[in-house]
Amino acid sequence: MSVHSLDRPVWGALTSRQADFSEGGALARRYRPGIIPFAATGSDDSDSLKALADLLHDDDETLIMAQADAIILPPRSAATLTARVVQMVADRPLSQPADGKIERLSEKDAQEMLDLAVLTKPGPFSLRAGELGEFWGIKRNGKLVAMAGERMKQDGFSELSGVCSHPDARGQGFGRLLSIFVTSRIQARGDTPFLHAWETNHAAINLYESISFRLRTTLNLAVIKRQR
Repeated sequence: MSVHSLDRPVWGALTSRQADFSEGGALARRYRPGIIPFAATGSDDSDSLKALADLLHDDDETLIMAQADAIILPPRSAATLTARVVQMVADRPLSQPADGKIERLSEKDAQEMLDLAVLTKPGPFSLRAGELGEFWGIKRNGKLVAMAGERMKQDGFSELSGVCSHPDARGQGFGRLLSIFVTSRIQARGDTPFLHAWETNHAAINLYESISFRLRTTLNLAVIKRQR
């Protein structure tokens, strides 16, 4: 049975369009430290899992595995969190909204982007997360109050990620607006947009379904660190 590249989205990204952001080799790869803490193997054989364990650089570092298959922990590691996430794709064309509030974010916005992500917790984020793809935001009185952008990219697919709004700006439709905007830009480049959300986050899932995303599959997720 053939395996879809999105069944192991981290591996698919790090062995194709985002290989330049990776470290590791033919058996296991991770994003370089300081970008995003995702890692993967191409298969679950013992050699690949040992290679993944070797990519944990110190006792305090954590890495995130996400795949459709059941997760087998690498040797000398332990899971600090396990969960299920839905993976959704948008395969119906969306029109790009024309809204003057939306502006392209850049390196000068990196600290504000990180601060907003730390406050709202849309998923793993860092000062360098914006290097992975375009990020767009809405500012109020010069202050960033909402954003959305791109994270993992592999051949034919780009991930919508980092969708969040400041608590003081919620209920104004910014998350929906930015999600449609970024999704439409991904489609305009010829890619299929995909995203991940916690299986229990029904509000987010309902929002994404309302703008043409559909459930593709469910992934297993584990946050791992060295076992002391």
